[in-house]
Amino acid sequence: MKIPTFALEQFQSLWEHTVDYNLTGSGVRAYTLDGLLDDDQPTELPSLPLTYGHTNGSLPLRNAIARMYPDASSENVLVTNGSAEANFVATWGNLNAGDEIVFMIPNYMQIWGVAQAAGAVVKPFHLRPELDWQPDLNELRDVVSPRMKIIAVTNPNNPTGVAIRDETVSEIARLARESDAWLFADEVYCGAELDGHETPSFWGRYEKVVVTGGLSKAYGMPGLRLGWLVGPSDFIADAWSNSEYTTIARGILSDRIATFVLEDGLRDRVFSRNRAILNENLTIPRQWVASQSDLVSLTPPEAGGMAFVHYEPDVNSTELTTRLRQEHSVLIVPGDCFGLDRYWRLGFGSEKGYLMAGLERTAIFLAGLE
Repeated sequence: MKIPTFALEQFQSLWEHTVDYNLTGSGVRAYTLDGLLDDDQPTELPSLPLTYGHTNGSLPLRNAIARMYPDASSENVLVTNGSAEANFVATWGNLNAGDEIVFMIPNYMQIWGVAQAAGAVVKPFHLRPELDWQPDLNELRDVVSPRMKIIAVTNPNNPTGVAIRDETVSEIARLARESDAWLFADEVYCGAELDGHETPSFWGRYEKVVVTGGLSKAYGMPGLRLGWLVGPSDFIADAWSNSEYTTIARGILSDRIATFVLEDGLRDRVFSRNRAILNENLTIPRQWVASQSDLVSLTPPEAGGMAFVHYEPDVNSTELTTRLRQEHSVLIVPGDCFGLDRYWRLGFGSEKGYLMAGLERTAIFLAGLE
């Protein structure tokens, strides 16, 4: 098996610690532990034995996750080391050579890469900027076939930050049902909606829906590496078995902190804090784009700490972002990493002064493009 290079993750791993301004993130500035937990809650953390925890996640945590999804139980939940592991074990265990998977573009390209490694046939369908980044349903209907094994979507979307409209969600579920295909929905940005209205889940739209979630993006806790899969109980049992070939167990500290966040009433407080930061910060790239309107444009995001910026200069996005890094020590993600050139993803969830300084350097760079 030859696994394709995961361009986005390799790009960030190589360069994010080498620049003055790293604007590649898609979440909100991270919590600190003392900013999240009161001094006396949970009291057992300092004395918690650093041993193996439950390999599928502790029962209290799985119950807390299940309560977020109507009619789900702990048997419908697998806790994973980040949502990336959730995506991996779900895809790895359900695609074989020659299977067809229909995949949303632009997107976080992990499932795309795993599918290619499995020898599957990957058929894209696109979000269209002229549709305000909604899916092209005519294209989706054209690529759906009886050989289709999976439809994979991200909602709210990475990199555009746009949520799929409810009637379109229903149509995607109908097409999956019609083909008896699995519907994989990466929903890791649910809860980071700027207007405070949480995006309705794909869960419950169809019997073969599998949902990915986690604490990295909407919760601002990527360092916990805590994600989950929610799906039919037999699917989850197989995914649990698959995870024994990956990381085996979940970090016991992360499990306990996640249980506290999800079970003990912190979820709403966390979301309110993060949405306030994102709404305040979004004014900066919106004003910056307006000041550069002859060079860049933007459909404002609805969720997450990312904006997918279109630029006018006739330069490949990887070349453009490489020059910006080399000449001005600012890192942004090329649209190539999401399957769409002439765009870049800008992260705006950092400290305001840091964000503004990085954009000032970016403006100088754009003004000097030949």
